[in-house]
Amino acid sequence: MAEPLLVETHDGIATLTLNRPELRNAFDDAQIERLTRALHAAEADTAVRVVVIAGTGTAFCAGADLNWMKRMAGYSYEQNLADAQSLAEMLKTLDRMTKPTVARVHGPAFAGGTGLVAACDIALGTAEAKFCLSEAKLGLSPATISPYVVRAMGVRMARRYFLTAEVFDAQEAYRIGLLSALVPAGDLDSALDGLVKHLLAGGPQALAKIKDLIRAVSAAVVDDPLIADTARRIAEIRVTEEGREGIASFLEKRKPAWTARES
Repeated sequence: MAEPLLVETHDGIATLTLNRPELRNAFDDAQIERLTRALHAAEADTAVRVVVIAGTGTAFCAGADLNWMKRMAGYSYEQNLADAQSLAEMLKTLDRMTKPTVARVHGPAFAGGTGLVAACDIALGTAEAKFCLSEAKLGLSPATISPYVVRAMGVRMARRYFLTAEVFDAQEAYRIGLLSALVPAGDLDSALDGLVKHLLAGGPQALAKIKDLIRAVSAAVVDDPLIADTARRIAEIRVTEEGREGIASFLEKRKPAWTARES
């Protein structure tokens, strides 16, 4: 039996590939647990610099597995709460990784699959990608994925697509910000490779601090405490070993030490 989640690590890149093509990579509680473990492992592995989320078959991720949904229908409130918290924890783990995360979206990403895309830092998609926040038509709510989806597409578009549960295409996903880039299917891997090279060129500590910076300033009021906080952040990173190496390599017209293995 094929592994439902493929984990491959090489050259600083950890690729987590959803591998249930017969179910359009829909996830259940077991797959959520696998993803959570794999994300924690990638976070802890100092050799990993970038994490890519991908899928096999024709779909990126169709959301919840129907058999899992059937089981959930018979759960008590307490069981449903524990189940939902597992999904929420997986998405939080993905969102709060200190390393850059990239979604490789080659096909449909529905419901929770859209949440996976939104929780990544960057999402590359092809014209074959489609999206649907279908929960309303099932009498449900996209609650656990909502923080990431609303952040990615904005409140106005979330109001539309959460409420209508309509399918929208990759061009629309790109227009509203859910996809970071839209590329031809044949160019998806080369575009991913090019993007990853840019990410690997950044200082590992700097990228982690930049991600933390974005979280801190994105919803903050631009006031004196925020200005002081941003000044503190840049001063702190300038005096780190990595910060000093980055400046020195620039002035000396050479590559920084952290790119040595990619040279």
